[in-house]
Amino acid sequence: MRKPTTPAKRDVIPFDVFAGFERIAKGNPIIACDPPEWAAATHGIVVADTLHYIWGRNQNDRWVLMHSTAPVSRPWEVEHDPENPILRPSADGFDDKSVEYPFPFWNPADRNFYMYYRGEGNNAPEQTGLLVGEGDFGRWRRVRTTPVIPADTDHERCGSTHPSVAVVGDTIHIVYTGRPTGSCEVGCTICHATAPTSDPANVTKNPANPVFTGTGQAWDSIGVREAELFVGPEYFHMLYGGFDGNAWRIGHVRTHDFRTFESSPHNPVFVPSPHPDAWDCDGVLTSHVIEIGNDTYMIYAGRKGNEWQTGLAVTRAPQTSGRREGTGQ
Repeated sequence: MRKPTTPAKRDVIPFDVFAGFERIAKGNPIIACDPPEWAAATHGIVVADTLHYIWGRNQNDRWVLMHSTAPVSRPWEVEHDPENPILRPSADGFDDKSVEYPFPFWNPADRNFYMYYRGEGNNAPEQTGLLVGEGDFGRWRRVRTTPVIPADTDHERCGSTHPSVAVVGDTIHIVYTGRPTGSCEVGCTICHATAPTSDPANVTKNPANPVFTGTGQAWDSIGVREAELFVGPEYFHMLYGGFDGNAWRIGHVRTHDFRTFESSPHNPVFVPSPHPDAWDCDGVLTSHVIEIGNDTYMIYAGRKGNEWQTGLAVTRAPQTSGRREGTGQ
């Protein structure tokens, strides 16, 4: 199995970098809707001097995909695409109820932008589909009408969902959530799959799935979900949501091979706000780490009451040899 390039061990990103995220001083939540709507599942990708946010808007349990932008120098100054929503559920496909959790990425093989995303049907479980860009971030086309990661195993009976991507060489690594039951909290696990950059729809599941079920500690003992990949010089870093039966918190593990995982001694590395009136006081999820210039940000979902909205946190740069995470450039 291909793994990240491995320079000297001194280049390993230390655990405390991922434990050092702090909420931005002003601007949170950066993307929000008026309750009872949600603005969550947000991921970002940098192109030139613009940060493109792709996110999900939830109204009455029906998700659509949205596009917004911000200057890389001020990623909290968000402007929404007047053409929103950019993708709606299909008329009669596997995703005819909701489309959500978009992960955009640059494919160096054909120099196109793609997105894996969560699709849910009125009579189908949550499954992962694939979109390809059609010229800008406001126009996307389904690569095919069927899921590229189907829910076809016992540990995914109710969902093969919430994808995150890391492109290394000619391989696309995907981590996703396996849902064995109808609960989105209890028993969820993290799975791994790969696809060649020459054919992103040709996904092969890791026979060892589920590859991660938690640290064995109390804070993530009930379920793990919504893992996000960040490629360092030595490891794949995976941030994920862990549930203890009360609240979602964000943890960090690292791996070379998606078979064995080393847990951060600081876990959980990001937790709900201690302030009872804060917009993210009841849970945090969807921890997408992205490098923007010399800064490293985490886009995340925060919960208060029944609503999830999108926020931003920042930590010191992990120094990944100048590669801009997420663009493939």
